[in-house]
Amino acid sequence: MRLDKLISNSTVFTRSQTGKIIRKGDVSVNGSIIKKASFKVSPKDKVQYLGIEINLPKLRYIMMNKPMKVVCSTADGEHQTVLDLLFIAKRDNLHIAGRLDLDTTGLVLITDDGQWSHRITAPKHKQAKVYRVTLSEMISNEAIGQLETGLRLKNEAKNTLPAQVKKIDDKTILLTLREGKYHQVKRMLAAVGHHVEQLHRQQIGKIILDPNLKAGEWRELSEDEIQLF
Repeated sequence: MRLDKLISNSTVFTRSQTGKIIRKGDVSVNGSIIKKASFKVSPKDKVQYLGIEINLPKLRYIMMNKPMKVVCSTADGEHQTVLDLLFIAKRDNLHIAGRLDLDTTGLVLITDDGQWSHRITAPKHKQAKVYRVTLSEMISNEAIGQLETGLRLKNEAKNTLPAQVKKIDDKTILLTLREGKYHQVKRMLAAVGHHVEQLHRQQIGKIILDPNLKAGEWRELSEDEIQLF
């Protein structure tokens, strides 16, 4: 991590104030004065400001039950964002690990741990995502078979990976995907002749949305949940 980022994340100093104290020579790393803001530090390094040790901030891991009409973005001029629902310090340092559409509800993971979120979102890891899908009409076994085989979406060069489908009732399914194409769930259902009425994500990898969280509510992940990725 950059030295200026570590200090601004761990103290009351802004990024510009941090740059000034570093250039002034008030910051040392492992006993040596460092005047370069971009100097790289690790959790093992001893960083001090005027002799006072600065500890690397504790990384944060959050699950949220995203409500309708809230965007998975750090800022938006038109809609409320998931970060707007977090009344915590330095929330601008957080990012969303696995976004949802404006009208899709359910599990969103939020963190400031870039390596952890990469293990969730990188396509090579093929993390399973489970969606509860409510359709406008009864789904046929033929349509389910197409979803489970994989199908070609418009403007895509390859078929989708085979999905897993569990039928809840005639108009409701649990759909499990291991990829994240643009609007994939809606496009896949449209390709087999179905319109999605409601879409709700219940699970990412082995992390399941806490049933006690109402729409818009959030909580920190447990240590056991964090270690699932």
